[in-house]
Order: sequence, then C-alpha cells, then structure tokens
Amino acid sequence: MSVLDDKVDPATQIELEAAAFRTLVAHFQSRTDVQNIDLMNLSGFCRNCLSKWYVKAAVDKGLELDYEDARERVYGMPYAQWKEKHQLEATDAQKAEYAAKHG
Repeated sequence: MSVLDDKVDPATQIELEAAAFRTLVAHFQSRTDVQNIDLMNLSGFCRNCLSKWYVKAAVDKGLELDYEDARERVYGMPYAQWKEKHQLEATDAQKAEYAAKHG
C-alpha cells in the first residue's frame, strides 16, 4: 500500500500514471542512442513492448489502435524512419545475450 493511496482519488492517480508514461516515452524518444536490444537485455522490455502494451490498453477499452500507430506514438515518428535513422546492427554479443535471456 502506498502513502498516496489514502490521499489521492482515482482520477488523480490516473493523471499521475499518465504523466509518468508520457515522461518515459519522451525519454525514449530523446535517447535514440539506446538500442532496443540493450533495453531488452537489461530490463526485459523495449519501445516495441511499450507499443504493444499501448495497443492492448486501447483494445481493453474497446478502441481500435493499429500497432504501427502505437509505435509512432512511442517512437515519435514512423518506425521505419526511426529504424533507418537510429537502429544499429546488433552485435554478436548483444544477440547472444538476448538469446540466452529470451530464447
């Protein structure tokens, strides 16, 4: 139980969570030097995971959201454009670590 549980109404809680999400997305958009494979290897999730969770949240609310549209929201541009501008070829070490952790 959080200290905030008794002090914050549900609407404010949602606003706080949404602000934290927007900050995380903005951070990912500004840190194009951080590769998705590194995020996966260190934390078990990446920008693509966040995009999938965004789609799931929309579907859970009865909304249609295309995965590519969600990616654009997370990446701040179409995924193909981000990939062309920022994605580097994964090293053998990165690939091996990913395979060991995620199969």
